[in-house]
Amino acid sequence: MVRKTRFNIFASQGDQRALMQSTTKKVLNRRIDADIIAQMDTATTNVGGAATASLSLVQKAKTTLGENEVEIEDEDKMWAVVTDAFLGYLEQIPEFASKDYVMTQPLVGPAKRVLRWAGFNWIRHHRLTGKGTASEKCYFFHRDALGSAFDNGEGLNTAVGYDDEQDYSYARASSFTGAKLLQQDGIVQVLHDASAI
Repeated sequence: MVRKTRFNIFASQGDQRALMQSTTKKVLNRRIDADIIAQMDTATTNVGGAATASLSLVQKAKTTLGENEVEIEDEDKMWAVVTDAFLGYLEQIPEFASKDYVMTQPLVGPAKRVLRWAGFNWIRHHRLTGKGTASEKCYFFHRDALGSAFDNGEGLNTAVGYDDEQDYSYARASSFTGAKLLQQDGIVQVLHDASAI
């Protein structure tokens, strides 16, 4: 729950009530992400010890999924969730950034939320387990291997109001959410060494 006194709202230059509502939405989204990451952390298929991001490492993860009989040809459902360091290494190799190899150049123009490369849709995530260490946990998976539920009916409860007695405005949001790893073979955990970047 976010609270702001009447003076804080009066003294600010922005719409503080809208900002409080936006903050509660972001908190819910972070909780959903945390649930999903906790489930991904239970993945048992990996590609060996910590290594630096490279085309070879990406192909090894993809090959492992293919050997597990995952439909890797279905690129709309193939995902890579990696850290900033992982993408930082990839952005330094020609196969990732050069127009000789890719249609969408990740280093040119505005950044996109999702980049498609090497058969995966790439998501950069700032809260993966071990980020910034010699054993960051990054993931390659088929979307059907992981489930996430959000009850947006009666389970989503939002309230915005004012407390006369304490003289503050508030915004609160709560929901029922959950995530579950559905198919162990459909997800590969890659330990990434980000200690040098």
